[in-house]
Amino acid sequence: MSKFTVSTLQKLKDEHTKFGTITAYDAAFAKIFDECEVPALLIGDSLGMVIQGRDSTIGVSVEDIAYHTRCVSKVVHNSLVIADLPFMSYYDKQSAAETAKKIMEAGANVLKLEGGAEIAEIVKMLVQNGIPVCAHIGLTPQSVNVFGGYKIQGRSEEQAQKLIKDAVALQEAGASLIVLECIPSELAKEITEKLRIPTIGIGAGNSTDAQILVMHDAFGITPGHTPKFARNFLKETGSFSEAVKLYLSEVTSGNFPNDSQSFH
Repeated sequence: MSKFTVSTLQKLKDEHTKFGTITAYDAAFAKIFDECEVPALLIGDSLGMVIQGRDSTIGVSVEDIAYHTRCVSKVVHNSLVIADLPFMSYYDKQSAAETAKKIMEAGANVLKLEGGAEIAEIVKMLVQNGIPVCAHIGLTPQSVNVFGGYKIQGRSEEQAQKLIKDAVALQEAGASLIVLECIPSELAKEITEKLRIPTIGIGAGNSTDAQILVMHDAFGITPGHTPKFARNFLKETGSFSEAVKLYLSEVTSGNFPNDSQSFH
């Protein structure tokens, strides 16, 4: 098996083959996911909640992400390694460049940034400097204080049109992938059909090109509230490896997420 790349994931979209991705924060789980040939692993700032016990992602530092990226990247041979840029670490081109350098040197293959058209110039700068970018729109957890909580985005016509414009702008800026989080499945379908690049959904229905889950949600060990879009694959299988394989299979077949795990 050769290593997954952004080109590999683009080929899957072009061939209309859905794929699953998952978060990873340590070497032990990353090795399991890599051996199961998960196409992409995300060192997400969700570690603030599931690893550090915070109530949001905002307190996660660049060094936190770099540390966990080093842990994951040391054992990964197959999966594409994507890492988040933390809150306020890419507020302009200079800060974005400095943060990107640290996290790429820690072993990331792709960097994920939250935001719409307003970060297009930062995305363009990173891509021009040889850094693949995964964009992230919809419910962007770093903006939780602006949203007034973890709320579904894109339900009004105005919000929906903005998200469509944001997605197109990010693609044109050079993003290779885009995460759509907690938006109506109908809107996610429209964005997916409009874009050339793969869309990765989380709480966005099953019309996206791919899915991502926080690993704790996939294994039924989430501290606190379990999201509507989660499914306990570990309970169904009894082993981590088999749970991952079932998750990938259910995504590829289009069985996950189902209608009850989606927003409308």
